Amino acid sequence: MNNAFLNKLIATDAGWSALALRIPIGIIFAAHGAQKLFGWFGGYGLEGTGQWMDSIGLSPGYLMALLAGGAEFFGGLALIIGLLVRPASAVLAFAMLIAIFSVHIGNGLFMSNNGYEFGLALLAVSVSLVFSGAGRVSIDRAIAAR
Repeated sequence: MNNAFLNKLIATDAGWSALALRIPIGIIFAAHGAQKLFGWFGGYGLEGTGQWMDSIGLSPGYLMALLAGGAEFFGGLALIIGLLVRPASAVLAFAMLIAIFSVHIGNGLFMSNNGYEFGLALLAVSVSLVFSGAGRVSIDRAIAAR
């Protein structure tokens, strides 16, 4: 892989603020992904999530559940440890766009009506991390410093 490309991918000028975004949002994404993939934390696992995704028109449901769950789980872990934060955040932002427009948009803004409020907040943090990078305390910064 081209070193210049890798350096651009992991470079970050952000300070401590990115850490304050990465950790809690990474935990939220990893937990939601674990619900979809493994059925942890009251989730339905791949089978149940896949059936639900099929029922709302995201077919094939099992594959969509695998993709969404994998993006959330592994993307969340990447945010937590600060590794490849920009690409992970881009994938998570895309996943949130799909969630907002395929599930929540018709319900209005507020979570009390299953609206897009929460997904929009996760989208905003993900987009912010795409632009800022991982920040001062991250594996990305340690690699870029070498």
